[in-house]
This record gives sequence, structure tokens and C-alpha cells, in this order.
Amino acid sequence: MTRHPYEYALIRVIPDLRRGEVINAGVILYSQHHDHLSARTHLDRPRLHALHPHADAAAIEDALAAIEATCHPTAPHGPAADQPRGQRFRWLTAPRSTTVQPGPIHTGLTHDPDAESRRLTDLLVLPPPPD
Repeated sequence: MTRHPYEYALIRVIPDLRRGEVINAGVILYSQHHDHLSARTHLDRPRLHALHPHADAAAIEDALAAIEATCHPTAPHGPAADQPRGQRFRWLTAPRSTTVQPGPIHTGLTHDPDAESRRLTDLLVLPPPPD
């Protein structure tokens, strides 16, 4: 099976910008060849509150849900709704100085971008399985 390039960025949560501690909370993946854009998110609330006990988890989850909605094929609303998937990816991965922000863009090769998105989420976002 032929593999094609894709790009991805982690979605990071920085509960206290002054301290700069980071929690990986999602993955945005774009493949031009497959015309695929997706985001998978997971906020580890106990980890969030360990870093910042008063962090607004509900507001952070709303921001993560907005990222997922922007990636959805129909993207019904929002500032990037009318943009092609590649432009939405660029908009979502533009640097920000907020609690929820994208990490650097990385690349890879895949024949199945949806499966790759799940793999990256399992590897880089979800808590490791217990021993």
C-alpha cells in the first residue's frame, strides 16, 4: 500500500501561562492527498488540576470541542467554516498565546490518516495504560 504525506500538530493546554507547564490534549492531522482533516482531543482533568487546581476545565473542553468542530467535514460555523481543509489546518495551527494552543507541525507518511490520528492520540495524548 502506498503511503502519502500528512502533517500533524499536538494541541497543548498550558493551565498557567506564567509557569509554562504543558499537557497534551489532542492531535490535529491533515493529509492533502487524502483530503483529510481531523482533530481528536482528550483533557486529562486530574492532570490539569494537579498543575493548576483552579483551571477552568469546562472552558478548556469547550475550546477543544471548537477545534474538533472546525475540522469536521461540514464545519457548520466559525471563522474558518468556508475554508478548504488545508487552510483550516493552517488557521488551527497558527501560533497563539492562550491556554489552548497548537504545538509545532510535524510530518509523516500514512495510507490511512484516520488510523494514524488514532495512533498519535493513543501515543501522545491519552494517559499510558497501567502496568
